[in-house]
Amino acid sequence: MATAPEMLNAVPDVLIRPMSENDVPEVIAVERASYQFPWSEGIFRDCLRVGYVCRVVTVSDTIIGYGVMSVGAGEAHILNLCIGDLYRCKGVGRRLLTYLIERGAAAGMSEAFLEVRPSNTSAIRLYLSVGFEQVGMRRGYYQAVGGREDAAVLKLALRPRRNSTR
Repeated sequence: MATAPEMLNAVPDVLIRPMSENDVPEVIAVERASYQFPWSEGIFRDCLRVGYVCRVVTVSDTIIGYGVMSVGAGEAHILNLCIGDLYRCKGVGRRLLTYLIERGAAAGMSEAFLEVRPSNTSAIRLYLSVGFEQVGMRRGYYQAVGGREDAAVLKLALRPRRNSTR
């Protein structure tokens, strides 16, 4: 039997599925609630248009998170990964991150990269826990209140996978 704290952290079944144009308004709502300097609707629509790996995470048909990744030249680049506040630190982000990593490997990519704000310690913990390592720093990469914030550049070596059905 689950203890009370385990029950509080329980997340209903989540579904990861391709993002569609119709999902963009809900994705934007999660983005704006999560970031001081959110991506625009146009950026999400451009990512869909050019064929990036764009996925949403849903619970009962409600979008609670999303991920955007480009693949090419042997590299997967996770451009955006966001889980709504109510579902953070409950394994949903790990599940989406793992899904994106598996998609990159299935596409034949040998490495995955991402940037993260050094102030986003919970995301950094997640990335390090799945094997990402910091390989650099991009100075002034992110817009921030009162100026710019650096980005830590993280890398993960991918193991090629064959016959992925996702």
